[in-house]
Amino acid sequence: MLLGATLFGATAAPSRGVAHATRPAGPQETEIAVLRAPSRGMVLVKGGLVRVGSELTEVSDAQRMCREELSREACSTSLFSDEMVAHDVRLSDFWLDRTEVTNDAYERCVEVGECRGPRHVGARRWRAVPAHPVTLVTWDDADRYCRWRGARLPTEAEWERAARGFARRLYPWGEVYAPLLSNHGRAALLEVERTDDVDGFLELAPVASFPSARTPEGVLDLAGNVSEWVADWYAEGYAEPETVDPRGPASGNFKVHRGGSFIDGRAWLRGARRGHALPSSSAKWLGFRCATSGRPSRSW
Repeated sequence: MLLGATLFGATAAPSRGVAHATRPAGPQETEIAVLRAPSRGMVLVKGGLVRVGSELTEVSDAQRMCREELSREACSTSLFSDEMVAHDVRLSDFWLDRTEVTNDAYERCVEVGECRGPRHVGARRWRAVPAHPVTLVTWDDADRYCRWRGARLPTEAEWERAARGFARRLYPWGEVYAPLLSNHGRAALLEVERTDDVDGFLELAPVASFPSARTPEGVLDLAGNVSEWVADWYAEGYAEPETVDPRGPASGNFKVHRGGSFIDGRAWLRGARRGHALPSSSAKWLGFRCATSGRPSRSW
């Protein structure tokens, strides 16, 4: 489980540091300026040979980021080791939700009796804003919703391909961490210290609130807001059993989630970061999006 778990700007120089700016830089792989939030729906993500996971140097960099926010004692050398080893996989083309699934979209599934609704009063309050990503859903809830749509949860390799691209970006938008490009938190030791409103949101944000942080394909919210369930069972060592369209281990105790959330600091927002939780668990900071191998039959 995780430890916490403007539209114009100059393109940032390649760096692994922090970019402090009042108007965040846009994606490094395009010169197009986004003048409004992209529409909802699914976007095509091209497949090919892609390297996923982290090298030792990348894990060391993540530990350094953690120490800068916390302390050496709180950031063990094994904290990000499950991102290793980096390995090559070949993916087919796939379609991925542009944003996280919202309360409004999930409620439509509940209304027709295909999805389970909130199971306690606190969950109903948490789902009150239609444009917020749906949270407090188990892995089975997320899987059921995607299947109702004729889709599925993305695999871990697909999710990482969408977030990092073939260039293995550090963050979905590029190499430099910019505090105003995601709904993030802080890597604090106490629960009360883990949220951070410098990005404009203390807790959840409506989906697509950070259009400048889109990937070159136009996928939004792959860092922060909510961490996202993916299809795979979790293994401590990141090595796929297949090299073509891998589906992860055949079984396990935990399911993987990716992407960091509104309670997480910058090391946990990297595209390589892996989290895991019991499939029966749910959290205010945990949601999902759907994928499909074939062209979507309708716009979601």
